[in-house]
Parts: sequence; structure tokens; C-alpha cells
Amino acid sequence: MRLATKNSLIESHFSRRKCLKAILVGGQSLLFSELSSAGAQIEEPLMDSVRTALTSAIANHAPPVPEFKDTESRIKYLRWLGAMSDRLKKKTPESQIRKEFLQTVWYESKRAGLDVMLVLGLIQVESNFRKFAVSSVGARGYMQVMPFWTRLIGDGDASKLFHMQTNLRFGCVILRHYLDREKGDVFMGLGRYNGSRGKAPYPDAVLGAARNWEFSV
Repeated sequence: MRLATKNSLIESHFSRRKCLKAILVGGQSLLFSELSSAGAQIEEPLMDSVRTALTSAIANHAPPVPEFKDTESRIKYLRWLGAMSDRLKKKTPESQIRKEFLQTVWYESKRAGLDVMLVLGLIQVESNFRKFAVSSVGARGYMQVMPFWTRLIGDGDASKLFHMQTNLRFGCVILRHYLDREKGDVFMGLGRYNGSRGKAPYPDAVLGAARNWEFSV
């Protein structure tokens, strides 16, 4: 292993200090490797029809098994899976866990009518792909779902938010709900997901992170 030079160490030191200063003073930078985004969806009354629809969307806990209308679609999915697995390797070293995670993200995103790239960007910002991430306000898991949602549209067991498919399903259903509330406006829907509706830092961070997961055949 080669040793860093003294100048390199100094530059690295000041680079880290600069990064921390931006986080502490500006409040808009995100230290993805250490902190969750502390997303805080705001609890609000739900119409009975909305509650029923969300509950129904959550209820089916069948394993996420991708289905394809033709061979071409399956091949495209497998290429996506391989490319995303390579990109995620540093954050999730175990190949089987990585495959199951990506398969579930793909399945739950498609099920909720969401762009997979957007969902991966949101997960990067919210938890940096940490299954057991907990924010300062109690949001949990990959998509930093607030526990009150398990009471509103689930069985009330917030511990299940650390289960991969449960967390991803809640997160995708909630994001779909907020996008519908905002008539498809991604900027406003993301802000509502984070509890910062109308403010730019969070939507900008998610949309920026989403570009890391672009894929074309």
C-alpha cells in the first residue's frame, strides 16, 4: 500500500473540514455516508377513500417476483439489474442481498407507478442504502418512513419498517400518494415526502442523486 504524502494528508484534512462546514453552516449539503436525511412526513387526516386505497396498496405482502410480457423486457431488466448491482457494490457488498434489494426496489417502484431511478435517488438521500437507518425524528429504514404510517394504513407494528419489502412498499405507496396530491409535480411531491414542501434543497438533492442511477440499454 502506498503512503500518502504530507501535502496530500493536509489537503484531505482541509477538504473534510470544508465539507463539514458546508453541512453545519449552510444546512443544505448532505453527508450521505453518515447521516440519514431525517425525512419527516407530516401526519395529516386522510379521507376514508384515501385510507382504504393506501391500506389496500400496502396489504399484499407476496414476494416481489418480476413478471415480463416478453423476452425483450426480461432481458432489459436483467441488464438493468447487472448495471445497478455493479454501482451498488460498495454500499452493499453481499451480492445476494444486493440482488434482492434491487429486485424489490424495481418491483415496488413499478407497482406504485414510479420511476425506479427516482426511488433509488430518494433512498440514497434518505438513508444512503442503510436498512436500519433511523433519523432524529424517528423515520426508519431505507426510505425513512415515519412510524405513524403503520398506524394509519398498516397493522400498527412500526418494527416492520426495518423489513426490506415492507419499508420499500410503504415508501413507494406514500411517495405515489404525495405525487397524486401534487397532481404529478415531482418537485412538490418530494418536498411533501420530506416534510419540506415548497423548499428546494431536498427535491434538488433527490433529483441530483437520481442521476447516479440512470440506465439505458
